[in-house]
Amino acid sequence: MALLQISEPGMSAAPHKHNLAVGIDLGTTNSLVATVRSGMSTVLQDEHGHALLPSVVRYLENNGVEVGHDAQAQQSTDPTNTIVSVKRFMGRGLKDIANRAHIPYRFVENTNKESNGMLQIETRVGNKSPVEISAEILKTLRTRAEKALGGELTGAVITVPAYFDEAQRQATKDAARLAGIHVLRLLNEPTAAAVAYGLDNASEGVYVIYDLGGGTFDISVLRLSKGVFEVLATNGDSALGGDDFDHRIFCWILDQIRLKVPNFSPLSEEDTRLLLTKSRQAKEWLTDNYESQITCKLSNGYFVDITLNVSQFNEFTQNLVSKTLNPTRKAIRDAGLSLDEINGVVLVGGATRMPHIRHAVADFFKQEPLTNLDPDKVVALGAAIQANVLAGNRSDKDLLLLDVTPLSLGLETMGGLVEKIIPRNATLPVARAQEFTTFKDGQTAMSFHVLQGERELVSDCRSLAKFELRGIPPMAAGAARIRVTFQIDADGLLSVSAKEQTSGLESHVVVKPSYGLSDEEIGNMLKSSFLAAENDKQARAVREAQVEAARLLESITFAMDQDADKILSPDEKEAIYSQMEALKEIMKSDDSQAINRATEKLNKSTESFAARRMDASVTKALAGQNLDSLEI
Repeated sequence: MALLQISEPGMSAAPHKHNLAVGIDLGTTNSLVATVRSGMSTVLQDEHGHALLPSVVRYLENNGVEVGHDAQAQQSTDPTNTIVSVKRFMGRGLKDIANRAHIPYRFVENTNKESNGMLQIETRVGNKSPVEISAEILKTLRTRAEKALGGELTGAVITVPAYFDEAQRQATKDAARLAGIHVLRLLNEPTAAAVAYGLDNASEGVYVIYDLGGGTFDISVLRLSKGVFEVLATNGDSALGGDDFDHRIFCWILDQIRLKVPNFSPLSEEDTRLLLTKSRQAKEWLTDNYESQITCKLSNGYFVDITLNVSQFNEFTQNLVSKTLNPTRKAIRDAGLSLDEINGVVLVGGATRMPHIRHAVADFFKQEPLTNLDPDKVVALGAAIQANVLAGNRSDKDLLLLDVTPLSLGLETMGGLVEKIIPRNATLPVARAQEFTTFKDGQTAMSFHVLQGERELVSDCRSLAKFELRGIPPMAAGAARIRVTFQIDADGLLSVSAKEQTSGLESHVVVKPSYGLSDEEIGNMLKSSFLAAENDKQARAVREAQVEAARLLESITFAMDQDADKILSPDEKEAIYSQMEALKEIMKSDDSQAINRATEKLNKSTESFAARRMDASVTKALAGQNLDSLEI
């Protein structure tokens, strides 16, 4: 019987196509991907049932790459090629990485002029930028999503810390582009969490999102009202997170060792990563236990055996907790609110599981924080809801996001000062304009220097872009009227234009911040990945063939050692040994088909030997038995 397509009156009878869209939380410690199914947002798991993907990338020989749990397992044995917490380096140059003493990577500067000194990390397969490394994480999440959803993605909403600047946001977009993901929108992590929390709990009122992740801290104040999420203010620290608590434990361990061994030798890269890993494990253990035993053996033979208790941990990390409260005060002040007007505080990010963080938040706001949603998953769930809307899928829930820009944007003026055009916490998208004029008589050109930050001096703010407006009609100083317009889109990305009012002459720039990748670099990387795809496929086939051949050789070697002299003639033994040697030689090649043929040939030639071994085994088992004594 034919099925009829039924539709509501006035609607098209054509079936509605569901576009495959996901929300991605690209985290410092872990990353997740989520989607909306049957009206509910849900986190997608891998084939082993893991929802969290450790944000760890390891570069192998022959350009191989491991991402996630496998890479994480090798971070202490291969520290210079296993990159952890790469999010902290996004959109950053060497000068931004002030304290590198305990980071076991070899940083270098990109020599490409268009990259403006973007940071890179040395690996066994060459120098890799944070954008390239993050792209590997995003590729893994994209593959997981497409397997789970059974098709190619329409696009994704990718979350970023609210306090990410233009360079960090652009770097995130570049990484997605490199991973083959169409970005529907970059969404601030606290806003995504508010979406998930607000829609899940039907909450209304003023809420604070306290987001402490592995590498960043954000505080956002939002007003929730009937599906409208209005960000009133945001603040934070893009270089403060759970990693810093790990580092404090690491330094404490070193202090304890040096108390016992004053002339203790410097740590190797492997030992540094090992102790950092042990520090993270101790931090997590102290969430539910009073003390943690830290034990490991270093490469110089020294055995670490130290006990860390909660009181000690709280004491030497208290100033880190305090560092989260200063931005919190500023955000509430910027929103024009008092603590009595806050309806609730939502905790987001794995680091908020630490008890002294929760106590500090409760004491500050005079109320218990809300923790009914998993702090690790809530951001991805909110991003999935927004992705579903932006992809054009039908939704029972109306949703309007009014986000803000975290930092002020402006231009350099005479004397190295910054004239702010768009203030921080301006609602996105936004456009603001301001008029400037010439400084000298007959001036026919003007240079514009775009900056981001809250400081008054150019030297204290981040340089985003420079461009020029040429061909200005010669006039007396101060007579020309140049209107400069700043526009920020919903992703928080900036474009700037300058127009001379009398002549209509115009110039503009889409801001590509320092430490981003140029379009040419991204194009070359994409081209390289396409060209390498077939080589990677062939390399995998060779490796699989070698593994299968090695398995067969191992089993035949064992059988020959056990029974060859009893069952085979000298000529038969010689023939098998000859084929085994031939297979070993072919295994050294990169011809997977030749290895498979040789493996199959050896397998067939030993079938008779295997059958005779089985017969001999059965005969031995039945020797001295009669039918009556056998149990059937």
